[in-house]
Amino acid sequence: MSAPSPIALDTEQQAARDWFESLRDRICAAFEAIEREAGSDAAFDYISWWREQEGAPVGPIDQGGGGGGVRGVMKGKVFEKVGVNVSTVGGAFSPEFARTIHGAGEDNPGFFATGISLVAHMTNPHVPAVHMNTRMLVTTKRWFGGGADLNPPIVYDEDRDDFHAAFKAACDAHESGDYPHFSKWADDYFYIPHRQVHRGVGGIFYDHLEGDFDDSFAFTRAVGEAFLDVFPKIVRRRMGIAWTPEEEAALLEWRGRYVEFNLVHDRGTLFGLKTGGNIDAILMSLPPRVTWS
Repeated sequence: MSAPSPIALDTEQQAARDWFESLRDRICAAFEAIEREAGSDAAFDYISWWREQEGAPVGPIDQGGGGGGVRGVMKGKVFEKVGVNVSTVGGAFSPEFARTIHGAGEDNPGFFATGISLVAHMTNPHVPAVHMNTRMLVTTKRWFGGGADLNPPIVYDEDRDDFHAAFKAACDAHESGDYPHFSKWADDYFYIPHRQVHRGVGGIFYDHLEGDFDDSFAFTRAVGEAFLDVFPKIVRRRMGIAWTPEEEAALLEWRGRYVEFNLVHDRGTLFGLKTGGNIDAILMSLPPRVTWS
């Protein structure tokens, strides 16, 4: 068998990949700085992985492989468990799964995807858990998607309002941004039908943003910058508050809703599993401790 031909990234794909990796580095540095402030020496461990899928050779995408990524995980004093995953993968969807993907189909199931995904589960019940991801995906179409949502066991109006204000400002500054639509989309998406509850206090969610590349990419970068600005501020505001055993018990039970959503309803989890992603990276969003009463 001849060696696979390299899958060269075009200028836009490379720019998106570089951005997601640089955002990862800055977020991890910001979270490690918070741990230092709390008297912890916790730091991210980084593990590289390569995508394994039938017909997609293992290895870097620009050397003919199916691509891969880096899984970063930190377990500290403030961040009980936080995972930051960056991946850049390519290949082909199964014909059945291709029918569910924007711009793909049985006749043209090829894809390219690059993005960042982050989930932080906090030790202190007064500090909200958070999820953020942004991505670029290419089939016969090219688009961005992503968003962020805040998941507090104990809701503080100030934290919720600041979080939403940060993403509203990001939306308002770009033609691609539509805060009322994206905020409602988050409320609708991050909902657990079998529990009839939202899993948090919302944020924004967007997908299939395939207009002007420069504006869509600029908006996606603004989403990342908004997260990096607002979430560390919220953490620092709450991380010194003492908590009770009852509040910790409520935190552990509340985390069960997060697990249920990610395993039953989350599109990103399904996408990773259906495209031969790294299992540990896909499931890094699961909390280290959880209870169901």
